[in-house]
Amino acid sequence: MAEKFDLIVIGAGPGGYVAAIRAAQLGKKVACVEKRPNKALGGTCLNVGCIPSKALLDSSELYEVTRHKLAKHGIKVNGVSLDVPEMQRRKDGVVKSLTDGISFLFKKNKVTPFYGSGKLTAPGKVEVMAVDGTKTQLEGDNVLLATGSESTELPFLKFDGKNVVSSTEALAFDNVPKHLIIVGGGYIGLELGSVWRRLGSEVTVIEFLPRILTIADGEVATQVHKILVKQGFTFHMETKVTGATVQPGVLGTSNVTVTAQQKDGTEIKVTGDKVLVAVGRRPFTAGLGLDEAGVTYDKKTGKIPVDKQFKTNVPGVYAIGDLIDGPMLAHKASEEGVAFAEMLAGHKPHLNYDCIPSAIYIWPEVASVGLTEEQVQATGRAKGDGYKVGKFPFVASGRAKAMDDTDGFVKVITDAKTDRLLGVHILGPRASDLIAEAVAVMEYKGSAEDIARMVHGHPSLTESVGEAARAAWLGMAIHA
Repeated sequence: MAEKFDLIVIGAGPGGYVAAIRAAQLGKKVACVEKRPNKALGGTCLNVGCIPSKALLDSSELYEVTRHKLAKHGIKVNGVSLDVPEMQRRKDGVVKSLTDGISFLFKKNKVTPFYGSGKLTAPGKVEVMAVDGTKTQLEGDNVLLATGSESTELPFLKFDGKNVVSSTEALAFDNVPKHLIIVGGGYIGLELGSVWRRLGSEVTVIEFLPRILTIADGEVATQVHKILVKQGFTFHMETKVTGATVQPGVLGTSNVTVTAQQKDGTEIKVTGDKVLVAVGRRPFTAGLGLDEAGVTYDKKTGKIPVDKQFKTNVPGVYAIGDLIDGPMLAHKASEEGVAFAEMLAGHKPHLNYDCIPSAIYIWPEVASVGLTEEQVQATGRAKGDGYKVGKFPFVASGRAKAMDDTDGFVKVITDAKTDRLLGVHILGPRASDLIAEAVAVMEYKGSAEDIARMVHGHPSLTESVGEAARAAWLGMAIHA
């Protein structure tokens, strides 16, 4: 007989495992299905995404600092060497400690894990197929789909896992590529490009659009482009990749030649030893049984339509995270998981999609919340009488100067009449942490004056946020 639960969650990523834990805390009997063969919980984010990439970014930044920045601080280091396998072991250790932590939390909260591929066979019924082919039948009053997303593959540039790779393989190189070619100028490609460039790779980015980081404020993206060029990146903008060929190299290695067409019709060829295709992600729905269960989804995008309670068209079946509309962010999925579990328990949670921050972990970091200047303009507002902008450069920050990290700026956008915050964008050191202040103020419908009148510690990077807010509110900062 099928084991029965109040809730069955398919997918143990940042949306699924959080929803499972919160539902269990609220008294529900919960099962969570995870397909990874090594039984590692945490989904893409913890296993082959957010966490391992940040571990490598931090390691590579330390290497960069040691080689190029310490001498300026009066610290002389000789004979610096690189041990990529040790760096990878450290990364894997960080991942394991966190995935083990989720297993502990499942036990603590009495969430029952099932390992295998979960499939809807009917509303309220899930079949779990283990790696050995064994099938387990589950029944639940409610089923939550939280299977996340996967890297998008180009039809003319198929992943082979060795020469043409996705972000998963690019996190696990056992040596530094001589030349890494990145197809796509989004945050995933630029973060991984930053890792391997710092460690010694030549990095070339080929982007179809006129600018990188299309999700970012345009002024920020332009400055990031300049900074990355200074760091050693090569960019081919408005260039369409048309194919690639793999040829054997010396000593068992291979070379990949990417062909592409520029805006004026000129064909270019770029040869490297690794090609990272990072053109986006799409919802992971393969084998999920959506058609069999009658769940409606967009055949082109893979997205599942849901209402404000995360309900699909099938009673008792819900979806969150990358499967539904909205930014593909781990913290967005997690908060949806919490909101879903609390709604299921009869609570009335609050989730404000307008105040979800984003962060890009290149260096200096990029972080934002709210509207970009382009989005503000699209609402019909004109600069001056419709909206105001205040900026403050980190080069004028005492703390940033002491850190020797002065690239970037804080940009605050407000409504010209009410002074209410519309968007905050930060390019600079520890931007991912600095953005939290803006998120809190925006969540409570605050203004630039609210931030400007807060007392910010001195010397600190947070002063730059206060100064930019003052510039938006009064038209001038104190220290710039």
